[in-house]
Amino acid sequence: MKLLSRKSKLTRTVAVSMASVLSLTALAACSQGEAQTDNTERVLRIGTLQGYGDDEWFRSQFTELFEFANPNIKIEIVPAVDSSMYRYSSEPYDPSKQPDPMEELKKMMQGDNPPDLVMMEFNNLSELVNENLLMPLDPLITADKFDTGKIVPTVLDGIKESSPDGKLYALAPLFSSSALFYNKKMFQDAGVAFPTDGMTWDQVFDLGRQLSGGEGENQKYGFSFTTYQGGDSFYEMQMYTQPLQLSYYDQTGDKMAVDSDSWESVWKKIVDLRKQKIIPGPPNWEAQPMKEPGPFDWDNFLSGRTAMAISSYYYINELINANKTAETNDKLDPIDWDVVTLPTHPEAPGIGGQIYLQGMMGINAKAQNDEDAWEFLKFVNGDDWARLKSRSQGTLVSNKEYLQPKEGMSYNIGAFYQLKPAPIQDEMAMYRKYPNIYMVQSIGQQKFQEVLDGKKEVRQALKEWQTEGDAMLQQMREDPNFQGGNWGEPGMPAPMPIDEGVSVEAEEVVEEVAE
Repeated sequence: MKLLSRKSKLTRTVAVSMASVLSLTALAACSQGEAQTDNTERVLRIGTLQGYGDDEWFRSQFTELFEFANPNIKIEIVPAVDSSMYRYSSEPYDPSKQPDPMEELKKMMQGDNPPDLVMMEFNNLSELVNENLLMPLDPLITADKFDTGKIVPTVLDGIKESSPDGKLYALAPLFSSSALFYNKKMFQDAGVAFPTDGMTWDQVFDLGRQLSGGEGENQKYGFSFTTYQGGDSFYEMQMYTQPLQLSYYDQTGDKMAVDSDSWESVWKKIVDLRKQKIIPGPPNWEAQPMKEPGPFDWDNFLSGRTAMAISSYYYINELINANKTAETNDKLDPIDWDVVTLPTHPEAPGIGGQIYLQGMMGINAKAQNDEDAWEFLKFVNGDDWARLKSRSQGTLVSNKEYLQPKEGMSYNIGAFYQLKPAPIQDEMAMYRKYPNIYMVQSIGQQKFQEVLDGKKEVRQALKEWQTEGDAMLQQMREDPNFQGGNWGEPGMPAPMPIDEGVSVEAEEVVEEVAE
């Protein structure tokens, strides 16, 4: 019987292996039929913003299947900035002295040996289109009858609307997204209707108000910006402000932009939610009784402390594993959950935060091999690639025909792709300009905490952040490596009061900027 069992297992293994080979062979034949029919050796160059000396991840993620299907096409991956050169440098890392990847990419696209395809970030697209560096894809899509109707609106409409003329200049085969997870039992126990797709932020906050209550370790919160225990509302509120395109700085990055009615409204709302205990703050370890931590204590949602929480698509794996563990552990309760779309603002309907397009590529207007470039784009945004990748991705494929709930479950997977991405500020550009820009943000964090503590009114705190932030930015313009200087110890986030040791020069800078 053992021999027969082994033989049966071997037969099944061979059958599966042969099926995989036949599938890939068919895939190769299909792809070659669509591409150029000759077998001449060709090179397809793909430019990226940055590289790190090893393109193994890039190839496994995006190019290996195409290379298997097209053995006569050699793919070269060329980064605009190769960051591996800094790996063994003895010099301290200084962002202000590093080349701007976007500027280097544009130079490379117009150089003597330009890449055929370029991979970019979502916020880079409009700049490349405005400078006529990308080829429009609409004529190619029409000529080949490429079905863009299979691409989820999150990706397709997001790319179109980020282009100055509303045309397609790039495609993205993958995206990551967040949604609003909710605990069904907590809603049922409170007699409150479940949340639905398309709710506004205020509607979600009102729901959260109905789910909040209790005291101490029994305190329940209606809503959280994150599943993880932390409660730093200053940074968490970026989820709320991103679709509104609220920024700490003006377009040049040289002046603060926080002394405004818009920021005042946001801060007041978040502060009120914290004070009413609708959203959690940081845990008060001193006030909590000493006890052995539970397996889910680090997670506001799994622990049942929060009725609704925002998290990414990947969080579903956490929920699945937690519920599997609960099946064999009497001390753990399984959680009955589902998801709906992120809340939206009436001023920005259909726009969600924390949606990131991955692998977004366009054809260089000066491509040397534009035909294979288009074949590659069709391939990685087509059915076969999506079918294979959808089985192993922590992210989502853009082809909606292959977006299915994990493990045969029935949760609302559409919640992850109904909204369009919000424009994302290029934070790396700010860090290249001001390596210690985090110090300016830390001033805001301090001021926000003072409002929470009842020490300052919202507008007063924002005005102080505006003035002190402008002063610090001015210092950083004069010295890009400014570490704090006379503001206090290096790394101190905010200027100290004059009677605690701040220099007369620093005080004068604050007064000068204020004037």
